[in-house]
Amino acid sequence: MLEKTNLSQVARFLSRGRGAVCDTMGGDGRLFTTQSRKLQLADMMLILGSFVVVALLGQNVEVSAKDSCAFPTYTFSNNSKDWNHMKKSCVELVEKQVQVELHASMTYLAMGAHFSQDTYNRPGFAKLFFEAATEEREHATKLLKYLSMRGQLTKDLGDIIQKIDPLKEFWQSGVSALEDALSLEVHVTRTIKHIIKICDEEPNDYHFVDYLTTEFLDEQHRGQRDLAGKLTTLGKMKNGPQKELAEFLFDKKLLNGEV
Repeated sequence: MLEKTNLSQVARFLSRGRGAVCDTMGGDGRLFTTQSRKLQLADMMLILGSFVVVALLGQNVEVSAKDSCAFPTYTFSNNSKDWNHMKKSCVELVEKQVQVELHASMTYLAMGAHFSQDTYNRPGFAKLFFEAATEEREHATKLLKYLSMRGQLTKDLGDIIQKIDPLKEFWQSGVSALEDALSLEVHVTRTIKHIIKICDEEPNDYHFVDYLTTEFLDEQHRGQRDLAGKLTTLGKMKNGPQKELAEFLFDKKLLNGEV
């Protein structure tokens, strides 16, 4: 004999998500699970039929908040005002990260300009650092566009971007420049991880955290590995038989995209 199915059972059954197993109460108060009791075809038809009746009659089905599998119910309200909700602390961290990215871009720009001078003349190094400067500037633009998408770009650009000076303007060698570049990338990575940690905990802004992880963090780790590899290669060349020409030869490889 079919057991009586009340409306709360219908709601629990229909609100199950991604294969989750929800505990439900039988008509006589006995606890059963979808694992221990397979619904027969007639049971399923009865449940679906009950749902149709509920929909037609416009009855409200209340699902207990204690049921962890319950799907959020909807009521008309002023939800349209909440479309741009983003925790203020996260917004402020993004604005600071824009400054960090632009600071890194300016430093790379200084590196590129340094190695472009006729007195140093390392076009390969200049190319590497000019490209890095463009990349960091693009990161800052991405963050500003993200704030705009979330409806949080409410400040004038001058209030977000402060005076930016390069961390340094002179480097003794290509090795010292690569070391500073790697150190700079590590710093940028740490600031991004800090934002992820803060926004993933109390605000639980999973979309923003996922965006930073996929769009920024992966690229940061790849960039760090690339710079570390370049440092190793140049270091070995400097310890080789042509150590006097090591930086010159390495610069040629950079220019031709061989390293």
